[in-house]
This record gives sequence, structure tokens and C-alpha cells, in this order.
Amino acid sequence: MKTILPRQQTISLRNLQNILQQQQRQKHSNESTTKKEVSAVKYCMNLVEKNDHENYLCTLLLDNAHRRHAFALRAFNVEVAKCSSNVSEDHIAKMRLKFWYDSIEKCYGKEKSYVADQPVLRELKSTIDTYQLNKVYLKRLVNARDRAPNEPFITIKDMETYGEQTYSSLLYLLIQLTGVKDMNVDHAASHLGKAQGIVTLLRAIPYTKRSQALNIPQEVLIKNGVSQERVLRATANDKGVEDCIFEVATAAHQHLEMARDLTDKVPKLVRKLFLPAVAVERYLERLRQANFSLTHQSCLQRDSMLPFSLYLKNLRGKF
Repeated sequence: MKTILPRQQTISLRNLQNILQQQQRQKHSNESTTKKEVSAVKYCMNLVEKNDHENYLCTLLLDNAHRRHAFALRAFNVEVAKCSSNVSEDHIAKMRLKFWYDSIEKCYGKEKSYVADQPVLRELKSTIDTYQLNKVYLKRLVNARDRAPNEPFITIKDMETYGEQTYSSLLYLLIQLTGVKDMNVDHAASHLGKAQGIVTLLRAIPYTKRSQALNIPQEVLIKNGVSQERVLRATANDKGVEDCIFEVATAAHQHLEMARDLTDKVPKLVRKLFLPAVAVERYLERLRQANFSLTHQSCLQRDSMLPFSLYLKNLRGKF
């Protein structure tokens, strides 16, 4: 004989079944979200490791609370810096830069967009939502890269400005992860960013194509009577070229020293963020020992002792 349940009990069973189905769907959704997050974190770390190895090593030494978000910021910086690489026409680089520039606003918006499907933007949005980062610095990272390949630096001051807009801006963003707001910290970040920016430009010179501008200011080349072609030929013991490199490297070293002079005024929590100073110092020293020859093997190969040096500096609370 068929049992007939009361109507109220039937409705309750249906409600229970609906609740269980919703919970199951939510569980699958949460698992999917977690997998995407893990995948995005790994993607950012791998991207930085492949394209920015020295800063990858520095970021590994950060506290657990800041490491993931620091990798998100560095991955974004890598993507932006890559926009002009391996591009035959200038307008293609500009289109790439515009994508990342527009994506910054998407990361600050609340509506759903392609951000969730792009691993770097997904992690960047998570960092922005967690720390309410200043978008001005993110936009500077993009705008500073909007340079024509054949646009030269006129003065060393121009190189310093480029370093401030790129590497210093990234340091300002990393500092925001710690919650520290201090004028001395900002000054140290400004000087370190300029030093890192100038050194990065110097290290790119051996790979410069003849259709591209040389990362030595025009005023320095004219002062020493050196042409771009002469620098690219990389003739051994060329006194004029060595003098040009020396002058630019000196500017980087001065900013590095000014940043380190503020060490005692920088909280230990922030000093970890300034560990890239170690890589800058070690490169400048190798360059000095190579008599300012950018193509010397020691200046081109990876610094095998950098991990140990970073570990010691971090252990001593220095940068």
C-alpha cells in the first residue's frame, strides 16, 4: 500500500533537497575558486622567476604575509616591461601597454570582467582589495614604459626620472603592503629605485639593436666624444666608452649610498623589501672590476653568489 506523506512534510523534504544541492554546488564552486587561486599564485611566481630572477630571490625572503602579494606586483611589472620586447612595430607595444593600463581600472572595479581569468590580474586585484593600493603608482609603471625604442635619454636626470617612475613606484607599492608610512622610508625607496633603474638600463646595453636608442645619455656621449656605434662595437680598452659607463654607473652608486645612509631610519620590516640593493651593489662592483666593460663575462652571467649574499644581509637586517 502506497504511503502518502502530509503536504507540509513533502515541502520540507523538497526544501532540504534544494539546500543540499545548493551546498554541493557551492562546494564545487569553492574548490574551483581555490584551484584558480593556487594556479594564479604559481603562475606569478614562475613568471617572475623566469624574467626577473634577482628580484625573485629577494621576494622569496619576504614574510609569508607579504610574499604572495609582492609576487603579484612584481608579475604585473614583468608583464608591463615585456610589452616592448620582441615587437617589430611601435603601435603593437602601445596596444599591449593600453591593455594593462585599462586593466588597472578593471582591478579596482566591482563588476565581473576578464580580470578573474587572467592570473596576474586576478592576483593583482586580490592585492588591491586587501591593501587598497594607490593606483597612481600602478599607472606610472605603465606610462613610464611608453617610450619609443629610438627615443634616447638626454641627461642622467632623465635616467633617474625613469628609475623613479618604474622601480621606485614598485617599491612604494611594496611598502604599502607593510602599512608603514614614513618620509625617510619613501626617500630611501626613491634613491634605491633610481639606482636600480639606472643599473637595469646599463645592463640592457649589450643587447641593444642598432635601430634602438642607447641607454647612455646624449650629454654623456657628447662630453666624451663617443658615438652610439662605438659603444655597440664594444672594443676592448676603449677609454672613451669606459668613461661614459663610469659616469652613469657613478650616478647609480651615489643613489645606492644615499638609500643605505637611511638604513637606521627604515623599519626592519621594510628593509626586506630593499634587498634588491644587494644585487645592484654586486653588479656595480663586478662592473668596476671589469674596468667598466659592459660585455665582460662577469657582467653578463648570472651572479651565483647572490642567494648567499641576500641571505646574509637579510639575516643581519640590512640591505
